Amino acid sequence: VFSPQGLCALSINSDNCYLAYPGSATIGEVQVFDTVNLRAANMIPAHDSPLAAVVFDASGTKLATASEKGTVIRVFSIPEGQKLFEFRRGVKRCVSICSLAFSIEGLYLSASSNTETVHIFKLETQKEKPAEEPTTWGGYFGKVLMASTTYLPSQVTEMFTQGRAFATVRLPFSGHKNICALAMIQKIPRLLVAAADGYLYLYNLDPQEGGECSLMKQHRLDGSAEPPNEILEQGSHDRPLTAQAYNTAGMKGTRPGRR
Repeated sequence: VFSPQGLCALSINSDNCYLAYPGSATIGEVQVFDTVNLRAANMIPAHDSPLAAVVFDASGTKLATASEKGTVIRVFSIPEGQKLFEFRRGVKRCVSICSLAFSIEGLYLSASSNTETVHIFKLETQKEKPAEEPTTWGGYFGKVLMASTTYLPSQVTEMFTQGRAFATVRLPFSGHKNICALAMIQKIPRLLVAAADGYLYLYNLDPQEGGECSLMKQHRLDGSAEPPNEILEQGSHDRPLTAQAYNTAGMKGTRPGRR
């Protein structure tokens, strides 16, 4: 299938080595190819619109996808193609997804776009709570609303069941192409954003509460303002963090804190 952007993703895991690429130019089909046995593994009908982004997690057992609309992010099991998670990035506007990235242990998934907001989703299954009788008007309304979803169109019902962002990042720009990565640095989960404005931004992610992430450091990538191999705290030049800290190789056993 012709893909002007050359869209594809390759799993880096030697035990689960797959290649994912668009299976159609008009709808969001994902072809999954087994690169070890050199055969087609699966075709996943991921979205109604053409694909905009695909990425594997480090284990090669999960695949995240986004379409050109950019409103819904889905995660599938590999090679089975079963839908594991479905997240809604937004409802107000369609966006161009720039980057999808899993954390090294596969607990978090980031999605950046041509807007100023980066969404971080937490990939954990919600435990079902025993049904309780509502005691307030708001509780009764919520119960009636959920019961009514069985009579609504599937597109409307999906909006009530899709997960929302665990954390968000507000970038100091919009409209620039960018790429994100999630990494453990100094035992704290961080989001790194490299943007076409020439800067690398580093944000802290609270693994317990989520919410809006705080900007910790930024670094000009061409080295014109700061030393080329250092990331300096804003407003301070006395505590450099060397770029070598961003090497995530060998960090497979490190996990961010869980609730």
